[in-house]
Amino acid sequence: MTEPTRREQILAVAADMFAARGFHGVSVADLGAACGISGPALYKHFASKQAMLAEMLTSISERLLEVGRERVAAGSGDPAAALRGLVDWHVEFALGHRPLIIVQDRDWESLPEDAREQVRRLQRAYVDLWADELRALRPDLDKARAHAAAQATFGLLNSTPRAGHGIPDVALRDLLGSMALGALGVDAAVQLPNLS
Repeated sequence: MTEPTRREQILAVAADMFAARGFHGVSVADLGAACGISGPALYKHFASKQAMLAEMLTSISERLLEVGRERVAAGSGDPAAALRGLVDWHVEFALGHRPLIIVQDRDWESLPEDAREQVRRLQRAYVDLWADELRALRPDLDKARAHAAAQATFGLLNSTPRAGHGIPDVALRDLLGSMALGALGVDAAVQLPNLS
């Protein structure tokens, strides 16, 4: 794994701070201090605090879609295998990026409109990815129901910031994965491949 760039480090610190205090509760000076630089020095990396939020949420939406497509391809045409790969990936994401889930939920309105539209487009493509595999597995589902099932599954998996207190992540990973597969009607008895 490659070392994160300075830009990625700043975004990680910002995500933690925005999750803890809200986008409007964190100043540029606060961010700079947490990153070990002056607030104005952040402008060498990002045009504004809003630009930082936009990149944070856009880049993670791009990553979700990119890896989601890889997991579907690894399923080799088997929709159940593709859905297992998608669930495995989304659980991995949700456990590893709790602050981003909070920021997405709470600070969505602070995103500039162009970034909001880009994130919406990426998220629609990600939902479509899941819904297509779900419909291939369950032909009884129409497109609307497949989309609703995918989004309900995201709700379950994205509960990680509020779920699992006192449960180690490895156990929570198993619990969330088996619940999501059960909700989608996928046999959870088959071992998930480790594609990390």
